[in-house]
Amino acid sequence: MSKETTFTSTPPESRQPISDFLLSQFSEFVAAQMGLFFPMERRRNLEQGIYSAARELGFKDAESFIQQFMSSTLTQSQVEILASHLTTGETYFFRDKIFTVIEEHILPELINSRRKSEQRLRIWSAGCCTGEEPYSIAIVLSKMIHNIKNWNITILATDINPRFLKKAAEGIYTEWSFRDTPLWVKEEYFKRKKGGHYEIFPDIKKMVTFSYLNLAKDNYPSLLNNTNAMDIIFCRNVLMYFAPELAKNVIQNLYRCNVDGGYLIVSSVEISHILFSQFMAVNFNNSTLYKKDSKKLQKAEPFPCKMEEEEKVLFQPPPDFVAQPEAFTFPHEFKESIPPEAEQQKTAEPHLIQYMDALKLFEQGRYDESAEKIEVLLSLKQDDAKAMALLAQVYANQGQLSEALDWCEKAIVADKLNPCCHYLLGTILQERGQVEKAVASLKRSLYLNPDFVLAHFALGNLTKQQGKLKESEKHFENALNLLHNYRNEEILPESEGVTAGRLKEIIKSTVMEETFV
Repeated sequence: MSKETTFTSTPPESRQPISDFLLSQFSEFVAAQMGLFFPMERRRNLEQGIYSAARELGFKDAESFIQQFMSSTLTQSQVEILASHLTTGETYFFRDKIFTVIEEHILPELINSRRKSEQRLRIWSAGCCTGEEPYSIAIVLSKMIHNIKNWNITILATDINPRFLKKAAEGIYTEWSFRDTPLWVKEEYFKRKKGGHYEIFPDIKKMVTFSYLNLAKDNYPSLLNNTNAMDIIFCRNVLMYFAPELAKNVIQNLYRCNVDGGYLIVSSVEISHILFSQFMAVNFNNSTLYKKDSKKLQKAEPFPCKMEEEEKVLFQPPPDFVAQPEAFTFPHEFKESIPPEAEQQKTAEPHLIQYMDALKLFEQGRYDESAEKIEVLLSLKQDDAKAMALLAQVYANQGQLSEALDWCEKAIVADKLNPCCHYLLGTILQERGQVEKAVASLKRSLYLNPDFVLAHFALGNLTKQQGKLKESEKHFENALNLLHNYRNEEILPESEGVTAGRLKEIIKSTVMEETFV
């Protein structure tokens, strides 16, 4: 379907059954284009979603809708519409007993370990739906940390569905979001509004940052989208709707996003001894969580290379389960980040060989090994700003921000006019909660290179966080204008693999969210 495609306003005249052959073809199409897996026992759910999407988009019948979609390139808007009909976001505050486990076992350990050092916690709700989960996390933290204003708390909440992000950012809910929720939650953290609605208190709302992110298409961990060095990652009722191979790739990336000793939390139906073999399974009160243990990883094959037949069956969701919106994703294409010309120079420059080896290890999430390579490199070439900057990124992805800041500042001393180093410094300062200094560093980067797309994007996000919406809008506009100079499939400099087309989608979704709230 091209961008010029127009839809009629005529709703489907009848619900003629879709042939099994066509439904099977469309199921394969959805799996290939969106990552969503519909086994035979859930084909009726797929059929129902097709009818609803066809109606919204004005097709006369479901079969013409299928044929049109399968014969054309989908736009982001069309994907979002189809996504909204193929699943329903179903969640509520303090869903499941996992929050008891978090409050009684996981957070006390993390909080006590950080009180005497950097008072810092980073938590990610991946597939946050309409926001009940990340707000529940914020409520738990506000209860447990009496001096929380002195802490640098990051609660990142991401989703692929802008409609859900809009509702989440508004923070207004009905009684349905409080089913099976303790009464004190609504009484102590929400303001009652007209029409039976409840609005979450501002001090809780501002603890959560909502952002558009596609688990199968975007790159993570990354300083660019703030997905690095996470202490806890919630990814519940998401992975089970991916095709098995795609789920495996996502789990690999989530592993890299955790700090050593960090936790990944999935739903009970997603627990798998094969898919999560790189983690250490930990049981609390009959709830299984996955803990990153780098020592364990060194003793075993980190990621299974082949999906076993029994696992394909184990990992399929039950027919009556409701999917979270992160299932709507495009297949992730892994790209080699080392340019061909650099490969040609390897034999001529020993320190470049060392750098490329360190970069590959960094991209694989093998941070300790990458750091060792860089240290050897710096012993050969002590003023290598590029190596220092990479070492800063290694430390940042491990959550060691003091070390990251130190090496980034050394890189700037070695190469004061390098805009990339000032950009990196800005992202590290942002992660430390030093927003004003981060803004100053990013502006310095733009002074050295006014066409630095990622610096405009980062400033758009930071000034939005500061409430400077006009300035934020200007930076996003500048970034979009500069992106016209790149092909959609072209990887942006310093982006860790993000293409120009993908950043356009992210910015447009971010700006769209601003207009809603």
